[in-house]
Amino acid sequence: MIDHQPFQFANLNSHEPTLIVNAVAGLSKAAKIFNVPTILTTVVEERGGLIIKQIQDVFPEQKPINRTFINTWQDPAVTDIVAESGRKQLIIAGLWTEVCVAMPAIQAAGEGYDVFVVTDASGSVSAEAHDMAVRRMMQHGITPINWIAVASEWQRDWARLDTANKLAGLMIEHAGGSGVAYAWEQQLLNTPVPTA
Repeated sequence: MIDHQPFQFANLNSHEPTLIVNAVAGLSKAAKIFNVPTILTTVVEERGGLIIKQIQDVFPEQKPINRTFINTWQDPAVTDIVAESGRKQLIIAGLWTEVCVAMPAIQAAGEGYDVFVVTDASGSVSAEAHDMAVRRMMQHGITPINWIAVASEWQRDWARLDTANKLAGLMIEHAGGSGVAYAWEQQLLNTPVPTA
């Protein structure tokens, strides 16, 4: 989670900001449900602001790595954690897509990482900037994906009951119309049918 801070939100014009907040909150909660190691970063937080509450509340024990590097992937405080994990797949979301997401995603892909960018949990100064950044990253083999697809791939099978109920609750909170429809379905299924 890269730089979801007030300064970046102040010039976010590619998406309505509440959509990004909802998506990144959903992605954060899904990562927690599936025990996916998550790194939080800020850039010059003393001027750009703290990471948004919706992310920090999911990871209260974690202090975001505060950088001066524009490219997160140039900061050893970040890359050392990733290297020590031994994982070769990265899922990145951040503000802004054309800078704080594209730069580390492209560099990591160039170093052999399998990189996914969560486009609905990322945003830019304009719709064009976001679109061009996604296109640019795709040319480097990076896969665009949305947060619901990420969570669904982590779940894979509704028979995995240890996470299914938690994910269903998350969908009610953050999956928009699908979550509302699921909650309604549960209401209908749990309403006793009167006997004649």
